[in-house]
Amino acid sequence: MNDGTGDMLTVTELARELGITPRAIRFYETKGLVNPRRAGTTRIYTHRERGRLQLILRGKRLGFSLTDIGEYLDLYDADPAQHDQILLLLDKVNIRVEALKAQKDDLDATLGELASVRDQALAALDEQPVRAAAGN
Repeated sequence: MNDGTGDMLTVTELARELGITPRAIRFYETKGLVNPRRAGTTRIYTHRERGRLQLILRGKRLGFSLTDIGEYLDLYDADPAQHDQILLLLDKVNIRVEALKAQKDDLDATLGELASVRDQALAALDEQPVRAAAGN
């Protein structure tokens, strides 16, 4: 139902544009994150919903929960100056950065431990022919 202006899209057109499935868009709708207009039984998505979906997808890529994303989107509607939205975003980003740093530290420790186990296993393999020869 694209009228040529790019302002109104069907769920299929919007899904294609964003590289997601219509089902994903409907899921976000059931969560109250987007609210398309209706033309009979057809959902019509405007520039506003497109923008909200782009924010949702970006938030998901960055690891934010749908609850966090919903809070952010709610503030977007409530605060035209976006001051509260920016403060919430900074808080959520700082929390996410700290969580990712902790995960990175855990991964680095695990990688170090695995490297040590690998080195020990290789050393044990190198010693096996010596033990076999010593046992004869």
